[in-house]
Amino acid sequence: MKQLAIIIASLLFSILFYDRSIGLNLSIFSLITIAFLVFYNPIKFKNKTILLHTFAYVLTAIFVFINHSYLSVIANCAAFFTLVGTVSETSSSIYVQWFNGIYTTIAGIIQRNFDKNEDTQKVNWKKDIDLAHWAKLIGIPLVFVIVFILLYKNGNPIFNDLISQINFDFINIQWVLFTVLGYYLFNNISKPIQVEPATSLDLKTENELYKSDHFSEEKLKKEKQLGTTLLGLLNLLLVFYIITDVMSLSSIETTKASELSNHVHSGINTLIASIIIAIGIILYFFRGNLNFYAENRTLKNIAFSWIILNIILIILITIKNQIYITSFGLTYKRIGVHIYILLTFIGLVTTFLKVLKIKNLAFLFRRNTQIAFVVLIVCSMINWDATITKYNLTKAKAYDVDYLIKLTDRNAVILYNLKDNIVISQENKNRIETKYNNYMLHLSQRDWQEFNYEIVANLEKFDKTKD
Repeated sequence: MKQLAIIIASLLFSILFYDRSIGLNLSIFSLITIAFLVFYNPIKFKNKTILLHTFAYVLTAIFVFINHSYLSVIANCAAFFTLVGTVSETSSSIYVQWFNGIYTTIAGIIQRNFDKNEDTQKVNWKKDIDLAHWAKLIGIPLVFVIVFILLYKNGNPIFNDLISQINFDFINIQWVLFTVLGYYLFNNISKPIQVEPATSLDLKTENELYKSDHFSEEKLKKEKQLGTTLLGLLNLLLVFYIITDVMSLSSIETTKASELSNHVHSGINTLIASIIIAIGIILYFFRGNLNFYAENRTLKNIAFSWIILNIILIILITIKNQIYITSFGLTYKRIGVHIYILLTFIGLVTTFLKVLKIKNLAFLFRRNTQIAFVVLIVCSMINWDATITKYNLTKAKAYDVDYLIKLTDRNAVILYNLKDNIVISQENKNRIETKYNNYMLHLSQRDWQEFNYEIVANLEKFDKTKD
């Protein structure tokens, strides 16, 4: 029964994806994958963590259909590996779940067979599966049948005509190989595996930091003095930098794109260096017994001040980037700056919690990778090309029409609908119309496996496009 389920799933895999681009097929595949995993691992799907990751996987599948963007596809693949890895071990960290999910997808059946050879349920290929006998049983009769068919063809014209009418062109070797790939994939994920010793080591590693046996108060006192001096001076320097940055912010000329760009990019470079150094220094001083030193309050307060000052620096960069966006519109780079700022802010907050609650590096890595995964899913929910186009043409003080036209076709409909409401050249209007018509034609030629929300929403326009 379970082998039949794998065969059915592999056939559906070929029907969905063979010679097709990504669309509705990936969303359907996500649902098939969930049903398949539930069928093979019913007890595990009573776990709340697995159900949460299942919901995340379904959510990414929905937004693959709605947005049909590369980012939504990436988020769906990440959610797939996460779900498979979670089924292998529910309590492991998310990055270990990714590792287990990817490894299971690539080599699950190979690893399971390898494990069998090491267990008491050892597979004796010579005894249980007589390969030589099966080769003889299939190969020898097949060879003789082919030889005698060739002989009989020459001896009987009617038999020759009958054999000649047999046509094997209906067999698509590529489709067969693709189906075999689907069989291999579903066979791999039917029983997700754990990569050792990574999984067991992760399960043993707690988030808390503990006091070690080698506790030297004299050594810790010196380390505290060094940390207090270093972080104190860096705090003063950062305060001075923030004051000058606020002064420069008030003098920015918003009519000059080059000046705004220089302010944003130089600020980002400063932010990157500052945050990396800040987190590195804090992690160094609070890596061990200094967390339990009775006189570490001053150092902790200075570290917290350093984190807060870096958050203020983040706010200033955010303001600069937003001024840039308001003046000259959205671009992927400017959106990327905001996302990076958000992740940096989260990194500082988790570092603050690490020091406050005496956590270790594993805590930081676990929390930040979990949050990064959530941010990826949230970002995949947005049609960024459409968002950029709509914002630039309706709210930005200035915009680059050429940039908007060169974006992917996912903004073609919005560009077409807004082209008469903006002041652009006739040449650019013609380019927009050409882009729109080509996009509509392309959508109308897609098979059902490649459908997405845009196709469904514009079905009535396809006949006009073809005319």
